[in-house]
Amino acid sequence: MPLSDLVQSLLAKRGVVDPDAVAAFLQPDYASLHSPFLLEGIEAAVTRTLDAIAAGERIAVYADFDCDGIPGASLLSDVFAKIRYENVEVYIPHRDREGYGVHESAITALAKRGVKLIITVDVGTTAVAAVRYAKEQDVDVIVTDHHEIMSELPDAVAVLNPKLGSYPFRDLCGTGVAFKFAQALLTRGRERGMQEFLSVSEGWEKWLLDLVAIATVADMVPLLGENRTLVHWGLSVLRKTPRVGITALCNEMRIRKSEITEDEIGFSIAPRINAASRMDEPQLALSLLTTRDKNEAETLARQLEKLNASRKGVVAGIVKQAKKHMNERFRDDERVVVLGDPEWKPALLGLAANSLLGTRSGLVCLWGRDANGKLKGSCRSDGSLSIVDVFTGASDCFEEFGGHAASGGFTLVSERVHTLQESLSAAAAASERAPEKENVAHDALITLREVSGNLLKDISRLAPFGVGNKKPVFLIRNAVAVSAKAFGKEKNHVEVHLTCSESGMRARGFDFFRTVSDFTMVPEAGRATSVLATIERDTFRGGLALRLVDVLPGS
Repeated sequence: MPLSDLVQSLLAKRGVVDPDAVAAFLQPDYASLHSPFLLEGIEAAVTRTLDAIAAGERIAVYADFDCDGIPGASLLSDVFAKIRYENVEVYIPHRDREGYGVHESAITALAKRGVKLIITVDVGTTAVAAVRYAKEQDVDVIVTDHHEIMSELPDAVAVLNPKLGSYPFRDLCGTGVAFKFAQALLTRGRERGMQEFLSVSEGWEKWLLDLVAIATVADMVPLLGENRTLVHWGLSVLRKTPRVGITALCNEMRIRKSEITEDEIGFSIAPRINAASRMDEPQLALSLLTTRDKNEAETLARQLEKLNASRKGVVAGIVKQAKKHMNERFRDDERVVVLGDPEWKPALLGLAANSLLGTRSGLVCLWGRDANGKLKGSCRSDGSLSIVDVFTGASDCFEEFGGHAASGGFTLVSERVHTLQESLSAAAAASERAPEKENVAHDALITLREVSGNLLKDISRLAPFGVGNKKPVFLIRNAVAVSAKAFGKEKNHVEVHLTCSESGMRARGFDFFRTVSDFTMVPEAGRATSVLATIERDTFRGGLALRLVDVLPGS
């Protein structure tokens, strides 16, 4: 199919010009995926696991509680089920009571249940003490993870992490690494002639790519290179997945499974999987992804939908309280906002901080108290400050902290709770490596008349979109605002109806968690305007819609 001038221009903006590179970008080839045996430590990991299976040892999959760890745990659970190996269990730490990481208390419990091998998913690269403790309990550990290498590695059987050694692609998510491990395990199992593996048909593992796509999109790793290929084929699998839990969840959300894109993963599926652990029931999401019982799947999907609705309500309550305190205590030009309440649930504070950040610039930090009485919180930045830099500058306030430039989490030294605002503000003032806030540029200039299904089909050739491959942003001129209003149960989303002053064409624009005052120009009825927007299917009203990036004065 010939490329339109627009697609060629968009590819060029992404540095994709060479014909071979264009073909690889537009038609990702599954055969181009890197061999799992390029991962450092993979042979040792596979050998230990096959030995454990041959000896009938009890194996535990230890996964993080988010929408990378849980799909990864489901993936390995599927592999063990496929080879009919039943002496295995999945352990997911409780987000509030245990928190992120590999915990000695969990290792103790697993060892008492006879576990001899732990395989981690999306966690473990920094678990030096925990792996040492496991060895003392006569438990081996294989780490599969993708997080940054901070310092010393744990003395595990193997640490599978694409950031180690010479693996050609460093940006796999945790479930992506688990998939590589599964590929290698199935290959070597067949080569050993193990009956459990010989019964698995060649290429069966492709059916696991739906889980890889969900996790890769949810974890916001770059959708380039190998990730682009994994998500491209993963979406294809997801649209026809036999996974009854996914089907039930799509039905509950009124989403057509056959039309799922990365948007449905990011805005609908992933938040519901994450809601399980945020609302204290991570096992629910795992069960949904692994069940083979249609009735159970429908029950689980309903429960997950209720949990997500409850999560939304609790977050909205926190945001309402925090916004009131923020308006009372902080000037609009203050770069750092710190608010807390012992009644706030730490697992929900990242979502709340993100919502508050939409109304101001700088950095918003919120803290609450977890089930063990520790003060924990989350921070979000608009990009004008690096959270890691600010945390580092106020490190004496924290028992521990982590994250990256835009988001982070922390555990407070309780005695420092009353001076946290002062300390973070001082650290922010002294920060020397603050990244500049990204300026939004447009990819092409169009009119409302050009907003069509054919245009969407054309730009969709560049999908899946995400980090590293953002949706094309269009500048649409010669528009007139017809109306602007808030919508949604909490009235926290914005909708703007536009018409073209020349052709009379109309369009609906919208964005979530914004108000009309958040735009450069307030879109008042009858006012000439230009808009920066992406073009999307309107899943609520049908047809097409503009996802508003900004509203500008008409020109």
